[in-house]
Amino acid sequence: MDELFDLIDQIIKEHEQIVPEVQNLERMTDDPEAILALERAKEDFLAVRTNAQEQGIQNLEELLGAIDQRLQAHFDREERGLLTAFERRGDKMFAAALRVLLLEHEELKNRITKSREEVTELVAGGLSREVWEGKASGIRVYINHTCSLLKAHAQSEQGLFQVVRKELST
Repeated sequence: MDELFDLIDQIIKEHEQIVPEVQNLERMTDDPEAILALERAKEDFLAVRTNAQEQGIQNLEELLGAIDQRLQAHFDREERGLLTAFERRGDKMFAAALRVLLLEHEELKNRITKSREEVTELVAGGLSREVWEGKASGIRVYINHTCSLLKAHAQSEQGLFQVVRKELST
């Protein structure tokens, strides 16, 4: 029982670390100075990309990589460790509830991978200003939606884990 509680506590701590990273990702994509600088681009038709934009996109690429790596390890603990622990204990209700939440992992992984690919394309350069800005705008919307999905997923898992801890403690 202690091992299960330890695993749940570890996953809860990871949620507490991942959610601020996701919020940081949202802030980065909402920062027009660092990412798009669209207002400046409108005023200066000949400016292609500013150093601030390029640095912002590189920072975004690095953050996406770090989040991807952390999420892969986190999801693995939930998919293998926690689900296996529930099944071993014979907690069919909790295992079934967790399986439903685990179905979301594949979509979230795919969204992060797609975001990384798109951002890498921006970092590589070679795109016209119009194409670059259009892609950057689309990436911003996509990443913000992914962040919303990740936060909602983490909240759902937190709710399940609180119920599990309460039920198994009594």
